[in-house]
Amino acid sequence: MWTKDFWTTTLERAIRTLAQVLLSMIVVGETGFLDVDWVQAGSVAGLAAIASILMSIVATGVGDKGTASLVRE
Repeated sequence: MWTKDFWTTTLERAIRTLAQVLLSMIVVGETGFLDVDWVQAGSVAGLAAIASILMSIVATGVGDKGTASLVRE
């Protein structure tokens, strides 16, 4: 958990999660780009990114040591 590699992969996962949730807020709401409540969408996506970071921290005791993965190689 204290390595640069861990935090690089954790950040990548958090950004990917944030982007996926933001996209889903637009698609599921079936609204136009200008009709999206961006504050709410950003809030939900930010919470999902925080959850992703916390899951990566939890994974340090499950998967390969020093990684954000839940599986072992």
